[in-house]
Amino acid sequence: MSLKTRPEVLRYTAFTTDPAGGNPAGVVLDAAALEDAAMLATAAEVGYSETAFVTAADHEARRFRLRFFSPLAEVAFCGHATVATAVALAERIGTGPLVFDTPVGEIALDTAAEPGGSVTASLTSVPTRSRPAGDEEVEASLAALRWSAEDLDPALPAHVAFGGNEHLVLAVATRERLAALDYDFDALAEVMHRHGWTTLQLVWRAAPDLFHARDPFPIGGVVEDPATGAAAAAFGGYLRTLGALPPSGAFTIRQGEDLGRPSLLRVEASATDPRVRVSGQAVPIPGANAGTGEEGA
Repeated sequence: MSLKTRPEVLRYTAFTTDPAGGNPAGVVLDAAALEDAAMLATAAEVGYSETAFVTAADHEARRFRLRFFSPLAEVAFCGHATVATAVALAERIGTGPLVFDTPVGEIALDTAAEPGGSVTASLTSVPTRSRPAGDEEVEASLAALRWSAEDLDPALPAHVAFGGNEHLVLAVATRERLAALDYDFDALAEVMHRHGWTTLQLVWRAAPDLFHARDPFPIGGVVEDPATGAAAAAFGGYLRTLGALPPSGAFTIRQGEDLGRPSLLRVEASATDPRVRVSGQAVPIPGANAGTGEEGA
């Protein structure tokens, strides 16, 4: 890609107010002229788990078409890049409602200014669903994770949950087991490719309304996501299916702490609506949003 045709790439980090925390995402607000190969090359150069590309825009209607690319492939939906794009747009066209047309369907968002100048974006997912994971799915995943069945929390059984992408949900019995994650990258990637999963949602329940999570993402060429909005939506659907939502339906996911990039995802679900709301803030990464985006990732 020549410098003349190189798109401007904004860099934001989502689900945090600290530029050193959260999950970084690339954002290209004008990608209408980019072909698939150019978007993939840009995402690979940026090097984050995902980069969002706005391929069509109706500013008057506040409606935008988005596509998402990891360094290795297109991804159907990405929650943290959606939040980052919503915040980037709100900073330029004003806060309020937005609609994103994505490969998985329409995503409605609300953006609001917070004291101190940051912006919160709340996305409403496509309808979620969740099903019990099969024995082979669980056994192959545990082997790649170097875990055993005894590491799991029997009160939260393994499921495959969907919130725009499919994620295997495995709940562990202790925070220590989650913190000691050290998996076989190639083996887990093979299992995930075989079953069509985007990440694994590995969780520990600290309280009925508080979970700690880690999300391996080897199929995207990334060891781990520090914050995963799509998996958070899927997890809301998982808890709904189990009847395990807190009474208010609202809970918090803390993610990225074991990577040194703390992230906070706020999730709202109900027993009757399959759509799940995921909220978080996003902030620009200082020094990364000037010029054409040639800075290193």
